[in-house]
Amino acid sequence: MPSQELLDAIEAATQAEKITPTAATHIREWLTEPKYADYADQVAEHIRDQKWQVLDDAFWTIIPFGTGGRRGKMYPIGSNAINDRTIGESAQGLADYVKDTLGADAELSCAIARDTRHRSPEFARLCAEIMVAAGFKVYFLDGYRSTPELSFCVRYKNCSCGIMVTASHNPPSDNAVKVYWSSGAQVLPPHDKGIIDRVMNTQEIKRANFDEALAAGKIVYCQEEVDRAFIDAVMLQATPGPRDLKVLYSPLHGVGATCVVPALERDGFKEVEVFGPQSTPDGDFPNVPGHVSNPENPEIFDALIGHAMNTGADLCLATDPDCDRIGLAAPLTLDAGSDWRTLTGNQICGLLSDYICETRKLTPDKFQVTTLVTTRLVERIGISYGIKTIGDLLVGFKWIAQAIDAGGAENFLYGTEESHGYMAGQHVRDKDGAVASMLACELAAKLKAQGKTLHEKLDDLFWQHGVHAERTISVMMPGSDGMERMKEVMAQFRTAPPEKLDGLAVVQRRDYMQNITTKKDGTVEPLPQPTGDLVILDLEIDGNYVACRPSGTEPKIKFYMFAYTPAEMLHDLEEAKAELDARLNTFEEDLRKYAGV
Repeated sequence: MPSQELLDAIEAATQAEKITPTAATHIREWLTEPKYADYADQVAEHIRDQKWQVLDDAFWTIIPFGTGGRRGKMYPIGSNAINDRTIGESAQGLADYVKDTLGADAELSCAIARDTRHRSPEFARLCAEIMVAAGFKVYFLDGYRSTPELSFCVRYKNCSCGIMVTASHNPPSDNAVKVYWSSGAQVLPPHDKGIIDRVMNTQEIKRANFDEALAAGKIVYCQEEVDRAFIDAVMLQATPGPRDLKVLYSPLHGVGATCVVPALERDGFKEVEVFGPQSTPDGDFPNVPGHVSNPENPEIFDALIGHAMNTGADLCLATDPDCDRIGLAAPLTLDAGSDWRTLTGNQICGLLSDYICETRKLTPDKFQVTTLVTTRLVERIGISYGIKTIGDLLVGFKWIAQAIDAGGAENFLYGTEESHGYMAGQHVRDKDGAVASMLACELAAKLKAQGKTLHEKLDDLFWQHGVHAERTISVMMPGSDGMERMKEVMAQFRTAPPEKLDGLAVVQRRDYMQNITTKKDGTVEPLPQPTGDLVILDLEIDGNYVACRPSGTEPKIKFYMFAYTPAEMLHDLEEAKAELDARLNTFEEDLRKYAGV
């Protein structure tokens, strides 16, 4: 038992508001409960050193399962940190829930993979030891591999579940586990709540010895077999056509070279250069601006574009550290010396939607899937091809995966979301950087043969479907204070939204938490599913709206802004684009002022 001096110090710090009451509760638990015995000395040392801010950050809450699993900053102790205990609880809770759900007689198995982050190898081995101790056979992808390959492995090996150790595009300080069900999709209700219940009630974490389990065949290395099968599956989405394209590719210090390069080579692209400064697997992401390998950030491409212009490359392609998302940059025209520009996630959504619809055999049963905060250009493209678009989904590819299977996977064409996630085919149930890279390169090569670039093709789509302009801004709100501030901002949007944005009246408010639509005159109507922490404000001009939601994987709140000019109102395309860009600027100014961010 800890000394009374330590307990008194916790109480005094709470009274002095140096730590929150919830942090104090969790700190006491880690000091006193047997299940945390291995960490009690470290907790005590922090108390004696009066590291109250560190303790509050590490203990003020318990890391939840969000849209991408359990993710956060690594620290050796803490309920709100990624460490051996919280990772171990996640694996133990998953094992206990799967066993209870499938029954005692079920043949249990789990696929496990990891990225290039710090401690990912250790966390992957820890998860494997826990799953084996719980009676699971583990299919282990030794070495770093992509998240979509883990999703594929779950399906390919008919596993009961899967674990991916990755924090995707988060800073180097972070890590995480993504938990997958037997479908190869991230865990959905009711399983997510069932797993977290087990996680929260985990007492003892039981581990086998990794090397002994490997020797006994309870852990099976299968990376070479799964690598081949995965690329074979990606190739099923390939389309014959031009391949004269010089590609500059960056894995951004992540895993992407294990699958993107083989996929492009198999698809006939012979000029693929991996960008040297960002090619090495490194959890510090040393040669990436800000050390955050997020292909959503245009500055990621500055060095790539400079190198591409010097070497005559036609396309810059980058994938995030676990290779489930892509980013692109391309010249505005094929003229020598043309300026280059990155493409937003929404723009890539539309380009790939049109390419897939154009190159596939379509019937009215075919469908594509997207989310409520993704460009409606995807929906309008679908209408033009006579296919259905399922678009009333919350953020997170697990909801897209659910819609695929609910709608009939045999008729599924394409799934996409604005944060640079794209999927085609039957091989995975998550966004896939390998297949998206291949499709993007096929489209760019086809356009090059026609004398066009991706930007010029996007202009063609705007002429046909109207100009769509979107912008997303993220405001970081870390720690317990940040969580309270996020709740305040969301409550503000629900109860007292702005009356106008850029002079356009807010005509209705869609609240997906309460599932109601509130009209400008106060009339309230029911709003169908889904249910989640999302508010959308529709403006008086159709197609112009904003959305607000807290991130499910990071301590930040996100604002999504949409502006639109219908095709029939277009006269000068560049003028229309400039007008919408100015409108988005004012939307952003008005939102920041309104929300105090």
